Amino acid sequence: MRRKTIDYLIDFQCPQCGAPATLAETDRLVTCAFCRVKSYLISSGVFHYCFSPKTPPEKPLIYFPYWRFKGMGFACTSVGVINRFFDISHQAAASIYFPPNVGFRSQALKLSFVTREIEGQFIEPSIPVSTMMEGAAARMKKNARTGVLHNAFIGDTTSLIYSPFYVKGKVYDAILNKAGPQPESGFNIDALKLNQPEWGIRFLPTLCPSCGWDLDGDRDAFVLICKNCNTAWKPAKDGLKKISLACIPEKKDDNPVYLPFWKITAKIDGIGLENYADFIRVANLPKVVREGMEKRRFYFWSLGFKMRPRTFLTVSSSVTGAQLEDKVVSGLPEGRIAAVNLPAEEAVQSLLPILAQFLHPREGLDSILPKISIHPKHALLVYVPFSEKHHELVHKKIPLAVNKNQLRLASNL
Repeated sequence: MRRKTIDYLIDFQCPQCGAPATLAETDRLVTCAFCRVKSYLISSGVFHYCFSPKTPPEKPLIYFPYWRFKGMGFACTSVGVINRFFDISHQAAASIYFPPNVGFRSQALKLSFVTREIEGQFIEPSIPVSTMMEGAAARMKKNARTGVLHNAFIGDTTSLIYSPFYVKGKVYDAILNKAGPQPESGFNIDALKLNQPEWGIRFLPTLCPSCGWDLDGDRDAFVLICKNCNTAWKPAKDGLKKISLACIPEKKDDNPVYLPFWKITAKIDGIGLENYADFIRVANLPKVVREGMEKRRFYFWSLGFKMRPRTFLTVSSSVTGAQLEDKVVSGLPEGRIAAVNLPAEEAVQSLLPILAQFLHPREGLDSILPKISIHPKHALLVYVPFSEKHHELVHKKIPLAVNKNQLRLASNL
């Protein structure tokens, strides 16, 4: 049975009134329950968290770093694209005196943001996050029936978690007050580089830069919506940046649900794919190339929110294969819309796995796929209408249905 993923819980204080709150790891848009001030959390790099120790304060603490990754993994092979959901942690500094990962304690204990007020010595990460991802790629390779031609990791939540320890002959876990399996002596903290981690987080006010209206979004949203001036904004290090926004309009009477997709224009090297006619030939689709198809540009359509990897790839590939010709108009649709929690920068990682779904014949793919490189040029956020049925959301023109339960569970990914 697949293990249910659980967001890490984080203790938090409102920057306006100081009221305490508990956040999920994926929360970015936070509304204080006391002063009702809404803020968006950002960090200059990955978020830095730590566990609180349960030892007497007179014992000097050492905080050891771990990389943590949660997201979708895809591996392109000559027989298809395999997928897997990852929730892993890995030492960010090499040492036999500390556990190899944080284990399951994060599901029982709350984290805190690393701040200057936390006393102790912080060990600086010396192992790059790529080492953890190489391990994830190795796991994908074990699941493949043949060689892996390309790996992609999408929608990931990557962070640094510091766990507290202290030295009393051996290295002791400051939460359990126990020493793990390790040599009896020989630990030397000077062999590990010490450094203070990047401090804290920043808070962005969630007021529309165009009109001053309150921006809307789910707690884990990467795109904030202004319903007053019909615009969309993404948080950045230097403030909010406006993004291109459009929709495929539908009749109000149909009461559609609009799902967000990133419509991506890209330059594709290594294979002749510039227009819709090229796509029909490359994918060996059962269609006749007609006049004018050479003038239709080819677009990738990548889902704008996280789902189970198999469903994410199926939905993105179905809409990409359809190459929707519906009229696209600028602005937000009138109706219910799903939140965007997958930024365009992550969506572009899905382009090669999407393309690999269509490449036929499969024979010879081992030599073709490694030569393909995709260079994204522009991403447009497009809301696509789906009709709501009892258990599914159904697209009228594409044979595509999205299970509503999967949409509800997507917030756990």
